[in-house]
Amino acid sequence: MSDQAGPEIILERRGAAGLITLNRPKALNALTLPMILAMHAQLEAWETDDAVSRIVIRGAGGRAFCAGGDIRQIYELGKAGRFDETMAFWTGEYQLDAYVKRYPKPYIALIEGVVMGGGVGLSLHGDVRVASEKYMFAMPEAGIGYFPDVGMTYSLPRLPGRTGTYLAVTGARVGAGDALTLGLATHAARAADFEAIVNALARGEDIEDTLAAFTAERPETGPLVAERSTIDECFSAPTLHDVLGRLDVAASSGASFPAETAALIRSRSPTSVLIAFEQMRRGIDLDFAEAMLTEYRLCTRVMGGNDFFEGVRSVIVDKDGAPRWQPATLDAVDPAAIAAAFEPLDGPEPSFA
Repeated sequence: MSDQAGPEIILERRGAAGLITLNRPKALNALTLPMILAMHAQLEAWETDDAVSRIVIRGAGGRAFCAGGDIRQIYELGKAGRFDETMAFWTGEYQLDAYVKRYPKPYIALIEGVVMGGGVGLSLHGDVRVASEKYMFAMPEAGIGYFPDVGMTYSLPRLPGRTGTYLAVTGARVGAGDALTLGLATHAARAADFEAIVNALARGEDIEDTLAAFTAERPETGPLVAERSTIDECFSAPTLHDVLGRLDVAASSGASFPAETAALIRSRSPTSVLIAFEQMRRGIDLDFAEAMLTEYRLCTRVMGGNDFFEGVRSVIVDKDGAPRWQPATLDAVDPAAIAAAFEPLDGPEPSFA
């Protein structure tokens, strides 16, 4: 159900632009399966519509572009044993992300506020990502017993240095300045100018000229850029245990960043952070379709386990902040179980090509 009067997603042609508005502001524009399917179908129609020369996607409400999938809904389906319905959501989302990645027309995301999880999948794989002053990126899945998906197996290892591994394992937040430096965002503009940008693009004006006309002053960078040397040194270690060892050594001098980073990793699902670290190791050698298939395989395994449901219970349902991870520590996780999660499934697998 929509969280307000009107459709969950608004799909309209405005002049030369196919305009997508994610329209669940009270839910931070979290994605539902009907939204995903409607957007995929409309993108297919616009692909062959000569009147549409570019796609523009935005979120309603000002607080979020999109905070990800509707995790509570997925949690409730899973707890009810409706596994096929949970996997229908993930399959639909991943196939939409893959379609955005290969979409033949310019695809412009106007990002105001929070962009996490599924929202990253709908923006990062397009050609243009415009960050407003309120932009805030994160892939915090390890904190709910999941893993960084929606193509992050491909995208994060390709960020500068070891920043992608840092983001995958910690789920840390990134502001507009750091996002522009890393390439998560391609342009900066004031949120107040987003409607004018939409109108200019709808008139068919040149995309780069339009964005140049509305360029905002480059935002200041934050801790990710400031701590790049520490990130690259620590997260280049061959195993996650070694990463934590390097962070602990760096923290022993009294530095707050490595201490906080190590504490953050240790608060996450041990299984999730080990999967995320392995994703970053493998992902650099995968093409996009292979990365998406890898994530589908991981998803089927994780959705059949404990930590996703326990993490969502702790963070979203009961909000007690006390997840009971199984296994409870990194040392208790069987490395063979992590490797097995990446293996092909028994039976047919979907294509993301």
